[in-house]
Amino acid sequence: MNPRQAYAPTPHSYVPNSTLSATINLDEEVKLAETRAERDLQDSLAEIFSIIVTLDELEKAFLKDAIPEADYTEICERSLKQYKSLVADDTVAKAFVGLEEFKAEWDLEVPRATERIRVGMPSTAVTTSSGVASTPSAAGNTSGTLILEATQDFITFLDALRLGLFAKDQLHPLLTDVIQSVNKVTDRDFENRGKIVQWLITLNQMKATEEVSEDQARELELDINSAYQGFKSTLT
Repeated sequence: MNPRQAYAPTPHSYVPNSTLSATINLDEEVKLAETRAERDLQDSLAEIFSIIVTLDELEKAFLKDAIPEADYTEICERSLKQYKSLVADDTVAKAFVGLEEFKAEWDLEVPRATERIRVGMPSTAVTTSSGVASTPSAAGNTSGTLILEATQDFITFLDALRLGLFAKDQLHPLLTDVIQSVNKVTDRDFENRGKIVQWLITLNQMKATEEVSEDQARELELDINSAYQGFKSTLT
């Protein structure tokens, strides 16, 4: 029996695969981890399992309006951060292989969690926040501080590109700041706003130290600068 199976978490929302359960001999001695490193690895894989299941249930609850937006965002951000931290470890990553492989091994049907991990952000960060300005007149009443923060986040990201910061772990946090600050200012779908989200997804799927190419960097700068101009047009 795969020793990792002995450590798989069974949250209340997870229904074990009956076929898999039927193959387990309760009289068979379970082989425990022999070293601290093996135990740590098994614990990490079990935690990844739990995070994936939790994310899927969280997405279902949010779609049904069964959880407040603020609570959803907090839990989702924390879960995604934990997931990324775990799979960033080389030993864990080698055993994990990839999300699709891990799902197949544990017979997980978690389409909502899969999409959320692919995007790398809560849906509330991808879409606009409720209660923000939706018309030009309303935008005029938006907090000047929020507008300034969004403007500064755009400029900071573009400056990073011009300074040659091309690594995923350098660009992704800065671009996340951009979309989050923009969403606090306006819910209008301004020109090239979708480009911000598309680049966030692209960066999220890269390894932490992986870099965008020079051609990608030029395209990224052009797209985000165009989105910045589109954002400014909503404030007039």
